[in-house]
Amino acid sequence: MQRTNTAQGRSRGAVGVGTNRWVVLLVLCVSLLLVALDATILHVAVPSLTEDLRPSSTALLWIVDAYPLVCASLLILFGTLGDRVGRRRVLLLGYALFGIASAVAALANAPEVLIGARALLGVGGAMIMPATLSILRTVFPDRRERATAIGIWTATAAIGAATGPVLGGFLVENYWWGSVFLINIPLMALILPLGRRLLPESRGAADGPWDVLGALMAAGGVLGCVLGVKRAGAGDPLLALPTAGPLLLGAALLVLFVRRQKRRAHPLIDMRLFSRAAFTTSVGCIVIGMLALVGLELIAVQYLQLVLGLSPLETGLRLLPLTFAAMAAGATGSYTLRRIGPRRMVGWGFLLTAGAVLLLTLMGQHDRPLLLTAGFVLLGFGLQTTLFSAYESMLSEAPQRSAGGAAAIGETSYQLGAGMGIALLGSVMNAAYAPGLASVPGVPAEASRAAANSLGEAYKVADQLGGAAGDALHQAARHSFVTGLHVTLFVSAALLLVGALMARRLPEVMECPVDPEEAFDVLEAEGALAGPENTDGAAEPRDTTEPPAPSELPVSPEGTGSPRVPATRDAIEPAGSGRPAH
Repeated sequence: MQRTNTAQGRSRGAVGVGTNRWVVLLVLCVSLLLVALDATILHVAVPSLTEDLRPSSTALLWIVDAYPLVCASLLILFGTLGDRVGRRRVLLLGYALFGIASAVAALANAPEVLIGARALLGVGGAMIMPATLSILRTVFPDRRERATAIGIWTATAAIGAATGPVLGGFLVENYWWGSVFLINIPLMALILPLGRRLLPESRGAADGPWDVLGALMAAGGVLGCVLGVKRAGAGDPLLALPTAGPLLLGAALLVLFVRRQKRRAHPLIDMRLFSRAAFTTSVGCIVIGMLALVGLELIAVQYLQLVLGLSPLETGLRLLPLTFAAMAAGATGSYTLRRIGPRRMVGWGFLLTAGAVLLLTLMGQHDRPLLLTAGFVLLGFGLQTTLFSAYESMLSEAPQRSAGGAAAIGETSYQLGAGMGIALLGSVMNAAYAPGLASVPGVPAEASRAAANSLGEAYKVADQLGGAAGDALHQAARHSFVTGLHVTLFVSAALLLVGALMARRLPEVMECPVDPEEAFDVLEAEGALAGPENTDGAAEPRDTTEPPAPSELPVSPEGTGSPRVPATRDAIEPAGSGRPAH
């Protein structure tokens, strides 16, 4: 009986949603949009809030980093907690906390208050992000429909990340810096009751106690690694204690976490997932894809603002083609995946992105709008194609009972890739930029060293020097930055080609097999396992302690004979397939 109750609990979210599953997807995408917006919208508000709150350099660093650090470190904790106590419950609590933290951040009158509010936003984001993906996994049991849903989901994340600077620039120019947080409140006030009414509850395996110590070890490990990577990206020496200490401690905690999970009878995360080549490869592709995207976006923003002299709002508008291309890739991703398969889709996506990066090496010190637009379109389409297929393959490899843990692994990979991209590509950029300022005619050695820190610092030093020396330093800094940009683009292209080689381990075709235990759950919940009716008209009970025989499972319409779960009671074809329901 225990097996039967668990099965019914797990399948409850997948069955009974019916035609409302696309409405559920809309609610989940709005949730993700808010979290993605908050990750980037603050960047353009930093000068304004610095002038108002007067934070120290350390406090300003924590204002910017508190949100991604806390969010990344708690993804595994809340993802696995949702598997135990209910994903919908965790998601709704995340909504409420996100709204409260947004109000505190908007009205903050001291740096310490804003740092605390940003940390609370990170907690709320960590509750929302894995829950949206795991609920999506439950609501769309049919892989082909799920591919369409994941395409929309990943496109929404790209839209939020790219729209953040544009929206933030508009709000800061017309209102005050707190407005970038204040817009979350009415949206959360709307999405909370909608989520409570429309979202289904679902759980994973609830056998055994929840491993609290393991969850804290995972949180501490990810926090240490992300913090160390961010410090390295900020220019701190890799072997310095503030950088190496968190990295080593975080790595040690993650190693202990993995060993603990392998020993436990009821682990937080089933480490056997990593024995599946498609799952491990997908996670690696997400890391490389985000490494390239975030690092390139950061450098592109500096190029547009400091070399071309565009305003924050103009910079955000220049990046919009990347967003539109990502939307197109998400909209067509499901169709493309069914036609060419995960291996070709991820591999070609990486190759297209590498080509876009090499095209951008033609950028110089003068504005070339058509070149930038073409490069950003190819970059957005290629990376979104890669991320979509990698997320879809990763999630499809994980059984429904582990959806929260798998989603948390994917989102943690996303955050680690973003941090590593800033650290690695930022370090390459600095290494290629600094030597060009070592011996500028007429510029003192001390001024050259200060100018080598960043292009913005070089402009300040040049203004202080003035005259011919200042003009020479200004031109040398611009030239060195463009040279460093080209070197960084070549390194990024090489990493993307590595990702294309990794993609060869993914399946060649998009298969739609089913975990027999999941098939049992869905069929049981729909009454498909009931025996023949007796003379009283009631269904004759059958022993539900064993999974159904393969002959009792639904068969793939392709005629392969591999069992698969129908998306609804009436049809097993994806929406828009044009074929009649079976």
